[in-house]
Amino acid sequence: MEKIEYRGWPNCYLLKNGVLELVLTADVGPRIIRFGFVGMDNEFKEYPETVGQVGGDEWHSYGGHRLWHAPEAQPRSYCPDNSSVIVEPCNDSLRVIQSPEAATGIQKEMEICVHPQRASVRITHRLRNTGLWPVELAPWALTVMAQGGKAILPLPPRGEHPTALLPTSLLGLWAYTDMKDQRWTWGTKYVMLRQDPQATTPQKVGAMAPDGWGAYARAGHLFVKQALCGPDARYPDFGCNVEVFTNAEMLELETLGPITLVQPGSSVEHVERWFLFDEVPVPDNDRDVDQFMLWVTKELRRSE
Repeated sequence: MEKIEYRGWPNCYLLKNGVLELVLTADVGPRIIRFGFVGMDNEFKEYPETVGQVGGDEWHSYGGHRLWHAPEAQPRSYCPDNSSVIVEPCNDSLRVIQSPEAATGIQKEMEICVHPQRASVRITHRLRNTGLWPVELAPWALTVMAQGGKAILPLPPRGEHPTALLPTSLLGLWAYTDMKDQRWTWGTKYVMLRQDPQATTPQKVGAMAPDGWGAYARAGHLFVKQALCGPDARYPDFGCNVEVFTNAEMLELETLGPITLVQPGSSVEHVERWFLFDEVPVPDNDRDVDQFMLWVTKELRRSE
């Protein structure tokens, strides 16, 4: 770990293990603004007009990875995170703590642990209720990916009629979701969404993915993140635990935790595991995804 200046933010922390590196800023957040292989491009989107900026009452995306609480609502979800955060070492990890949101009483926290040898990171997200009354919410981890890639969401195992008589999966569609849009690939085993800088409309879909992972392929790299799914838990957005959103500027890869009633003084956790793979082509169909998911699945199991 090394304290550095990053693109106008003077108080940032660089974590690296010789394979990958990430940068989090203590000037705003909690937010991981950079993630990638050492010396290579940032896999995350950065907004040039807001990098290095602090203060103000307006919410800014900044890019990178952030923590929200679902379901989405205005203004609750858009509480500004423009102020400094506390950063403290914690065993083999780094903990980043935000002051409680004035409007909600919710305090956001991330605990970041980089694997000592592999291109893997564990992010523990916490939402703490510092208010006087119970709050019902779900942790929501959003990763803003750079332009020009393609997101991949898995569907549950398929079956055949007449053996499979009951539904096994669901998709959440937003009012602006256009299933005819050319950025979508509706496969048998996977749903894919391409980020297009020339696009004029946003798109979003959610799914119940029992394996709890979503991926983003871009420029020969594959970013995968996974969060454990509770089979009997209640999830937001009609039951979605993985979601993807895109517009002309970026693509968000999102995982959600179960809806939880958080008592005053209590907190809820949502753990993501991140993996970054090299020499992976952008897939066009289910068969392409299957070819690289064999060793991706092996890596996911190694980290359990």
